[in-house]
Amino acid sequence: MTDKKLHPETLALHAGYRNDPTAKSVAVPIHQTTSYQFDSAEHAANLFALKEFGNIYTRIMNPTTDVLEQRLAALEGGVAALCVASGQSAATFSIFNLCQAGDNFVTSTDLYGGTWNLFANTFKQMGIEARFVDPSDPEAFRKATDEKTRCYFAETLPNPKLNVFPIKEVADIGRELGVPLIVDNTAAPMICRPLDHGAAIVMYSTTKYIAGHGTSVGGAIIDGGNFDWEAQGDRFPTLNQPDASYHGAIWTEAVKPLGPIAYIIRARVTLLRDLGSAASPFNAWQTIQGLETMPLRMRQHCENALKVVDFLKKHPKVASVNHPSVQEGEAKRRADTYLQGGYSSLIGFELKDGLDAGRNFIDSLELLYHVANIGDARSLAIHPASTTHSQMTADEQASAGVTPGYVRLSIGIEHADDIIADIAQALDKA
Repeated sequence: MTDKKLHPETLALHAGYRNDPTAKSVAVPIHQTTSYQFDSAEHAANLFALKEFGNIYTRIMNPTTDVLEQRLAALEGGVAALCVASGQSAATFSIFNLCQAGDNFVTSTDLYGGTWNLFANTFKQMGIEARFVDPSDPEAFRKATDEKTRCYFAETLPNPKLNVFPIKEVADIGRELGVPLIVDNTAAPMICRPLDHGAAIVMYSTTKYIAGHGTSVGGAIIDGGNFDWEAQGDRFPTLNQPDASYHGAIWTEAVKPLGPIAYIIRARVTLLRDLGSAASPFNAWQTIQGLETMPLRMRQHCENALKVVDFLKKHPKVASVNHPSVQEGEAKRRADTYLQGGYSSLIGFELKDGLDAGRNFIDSLELLYHVANIGDARSLAIHPASTTHSQMTADEQASAGVTPGYVRLSIGIEHADDIIADIAQALDKA
């Protein structure tokens, strides 16, 4: 079975695993273990020296997690993946793998609030500068780039602003300058494939749509294998200079016989080994269960969201609705270009009576859950200004698309009529 010839719906069920070689089980087993028996002293030495790949310790890799990694890489069209404990870990590792103290990276202003805080404050304390630019002008990335710029970072569908990022435009600028684009595709699995548009690395919070059931936190990084790290020489010292933490290995040379996987291998054997943000085998297994139905769920998410958007547009208490399907101009062109599988289930809207009306709406919901999450099979709602983006200043919130009365919905896979009925009764009380 050749993964590249299969459709996404099939890959989600079959990539990376056929059956267990011992028990012959068709379902992926949970390998709830910390350690693995070596065949011999030579076998152990080869594993630690990276002369061959295999299981050493679950902090570095695990057979259950490996299946999830292979499926995600196949779905994205990448060469390899690394699963970690959370989406925040994935964002951190994706940058740390290229940046050291004194380096910088250029990032879109349109970010999840937790990512903004990580970049603007925590990274700053570690000597890594995040340069925030407005993605409405792709050339802003070029202008912010210098010899210490190691990567660009963006969200495909920024939460809660919902303006699709110009992936190809920025990726093309980066490749001209020798700078890779990292894309957080958390809000758009299945409906966007950033690697197809020139991104070098894709990352996810698998907690969201990929798992879909609201039970398991996780993150993932997928290496596109399409960026020539070695050709850029001094711009990527973490990959092109001897790594003192691993016998002086030069990663672009050490893994060359195995393919273009220098980026993801270093992330695994250096960052994951040392920082320890390992994915739980049980959470990886839970995420696989969600991934198997994710293609079907994404279709229903998007279909239901369009019906909710149509309802909200006509409601007298709603001042404006934000969803890629109703955007105009350049924002709509980008949505049509990059969201090929649907316009997403995320909806923002502003109530005419502002902050108090937004809070009353949230408190009046009966079916929709009021939680800090997106991508659950259940419909969710939140008030970003007082929750997910509350650590940001008013100006920073405005840059990210958060206003005092803005409400964000993540539309689930319940019957659309039931979702709309709950929103309607809550609006009546707003």
